[in-house]
Amino acid sequence: MKKVILDVDTGIDDALAIAYAVGSPEIELLGITTTYGMVTVDLSSRNTLKILEHLQSAIPVFKGSDKPLVRTRQYSGKFHGHDGLGEAVKTPPERRAESQHAVDFIIEQIRQYEKDLTLITTGPLTNLAHALIKEPDIIHKIGQVVSMGGAVATPGNATKFAEANIIIDPHAANIVFKSELPIILVGLDVTRKTLLKSSELDNWRSQGTELSLLLAEATQFYMNAYKENYPYLDGCALHDPLAVGVVTHPEIVKTVPMYIDVDLDEDSLGRTIEDVLRTSTSSTSPNTHVCFEVDSTQFVEHFLNRVC
Repeated sequence: MKKVILDVDTGIDDALAIAYAVGSPEIELLGITTTYGMVTVDLSSRNTLKILEHLQSAIPVFKGSDKPLVRTRQYSGKFHGHDGLGEAVKTPPERRAESQHAVDFIIEQIRQYEKDLTLITTGPLTNLAHALIKEPDIIHKIGQVVSMGGAVATPGNATKFAEANIIIDPHAANIVFKSELPIILVGLDVTRKTLLKSSELDNWRSQGTELSLLLAEATQFYMNAYKENYPYLDGCALHDPLAVGVVTHPEIVKTVPMYIDVDLDEDSLGRTIEDVLRTSTSSTSPNTHVCFEVDSTQFVEHFLNRVC
């Protein structure tokens, strides 16, 4: 069983990833850390606690970064609604986040479990960047970082170059990718191939539980945004759940070792691109294993068997 921290900015696909992680016997979820991203860190924490409440899970939640390292953050609510869960949450959660800051919890757990620990990130990389700035020696202690983010050989979804999690805090992503952490990048190159079909929401509604109804209502909001922006797709991409799937079932993806650089130039900000000539580093080794192939059928089957 793998020891895991899940670092989230809980919008709709983060919520699905949380439900998937809690329902996966391959991992021991030590805690969930939150950050701003699709919503403010307060809403991200609220959403996380609410999903755990419906899962009847006491996994601790640690609130983290409330802004990017350098940039400012504006929220459109286009894909996740202004509250992050498509306005599906009607009442506040019964419990609160822990008093310990997310960055300190990440550092503490890395020191305790070292190579046995996997950090899964499904939001901006600000919490991890702050941890590296505060305690840089943890770089060589952690077992693995599995990060949903980036678009290496496919267009972005925030701009024509950049994926949303990276461009929200490209400076944090730049610190993380230059750090020599053992990273698996689960980007749009594969997540776009993992679709949740709209028909599945009817199955969730028919179950009639608090969790299934909440996820169905929130995901319907997400589906509607997909229909408006990607009318040729019958469903929505399971971006964040795939990062969990790569940890529970690593055989579902094929990776290529590459040296990934995060572009900080304004005209291509947030682009994740291979630095073939190593112009941004003196390293001769790849810094990332980039996912380029995925068995989407197997993954979606795993996901559906463990959610709701």
